Amino acid sequence: MNVSSFDDLLRSARAQDSAQRLLFVFATAGLPDDATPDQRARFQAGQGGTLTPLMCVDKTPDELASFETLLAESRQVGSAWDIVFVAALSGIGKTSPTAAQAEAPLQRMVEAIKSGRIGGFIPFDPSGEPVQFN
Repeated sequence: MNVSSFDDLLRSARAQDSAQRLLFVFATAGLPDDATPDQRARFQAGQGGTLTPLMCVDKTPDELASFETLLAESRQVGSAWDIVFVAALSGIGKTSPTAAQAEAPLQRMVEAIKSGRIGGFIPFDPSGEPVQFN
């Protein structure tokens, strides 16, 4: 799937044959206290660092009108974030997974991000643009 914006992702999720529930993990980027000068320089240049999950939520695509809706809700609930990781959970036919069914996959997603395993998620910056990791 070619996703050039968050709204592309929403359109794609709504178009699937099986109803979807989207999983979101909001994270902040930073450096450990013992970072070397080289690590600090790379981080300042937009490379390296650590990702710390701050909060997570699940929603059906119909619960979000746009990225701006998600951004506004995240700002009401939590602190500032640098990146949001998104994954989708498929339901059966027109029935999307429930929030209870999404809880375990959402927690696995948080743990994966903590350990740096982010390859299965679509990351977006606070302006709704996809992020490329090198």
